[in-house]
Amino acid sequence: MRKRNGLMGLVAAAVLLSGCESMQRQNATTGESETNDTTKGAVIGAVSGIFVGLATGDSAKERRNRALAGAVAGGAVGAGVGNYFDQQERELRDTLRNSGVQVQRVGEDQLTLVMENGIGFSTDAYTLEASIYQTLNGVARVLVEYPNTVLMITGHTDSTGSASYNQTLSLKRAESVRSYLVGQNVARDRLSTMGVGEEEPACDNSTSQGRTCNRRVEIDIYPKSQ
Repeated sequence: MRKRNGLMGLVAAAVLLSGCESMQRQNATTGESETNDTTKGAVIGAVSGIFVGLATGDSAKERRNRALAGAVAGGAVGAGVGNYFDQQERELRDTLRNSGVQVQRVGEDQLTLVMENGIGFSTDAYTLEASIYQTLNGVARVLVEYPNTVLMITGHTDSTGSASYNQTLSLKRAESVRSYLVGQNVARDRLSTMGVGEEEPACDNSTSQGRTCNRRVEIDIYPKSQ
């Protein structure tokens, strides 16, 4: 128990010394408070640093000192990674406020941009409608500011037409969004695309409004692997 308390004390010290400005954020979907990625990253980094420190040193005192140093260093690195992702999330929320786009946190290392009415495409078309340009311009500005993230752009269709045709069409829609973002100075190698056709409808395909909703592209954002 004493050893466990000592380890927890090292973690706590590392988190505080790593400079976490706020340990809580409000979940945009539920409204509840939750631990932000800055703090979670600091804890993970601190624990990693502790075990590295404990594995070195010639005496108990030296191992403890190295564990504390490793905890602080690891906590600072972890906090930096988490803080970077948290800041990008805040920037996207501010930029896309009142745009019809929700920024959703999925797990701890993914953001999904959810369009209330999809990214607009006409039936059997993959050319972006002009109404979405301003929204994508805002997304691109944030992505350029935060280059250490990567995107998966996924195209979707309604159920009109054959499944094989819709698969191809959905990929072209995703590639249209990628091309637009590249034109707004987002590095191409950060952007991957895929199409899922009509397989993942967000709305009811039996109505005109539902089919419009399903003609969409969704954008997932992840931290870039270091």
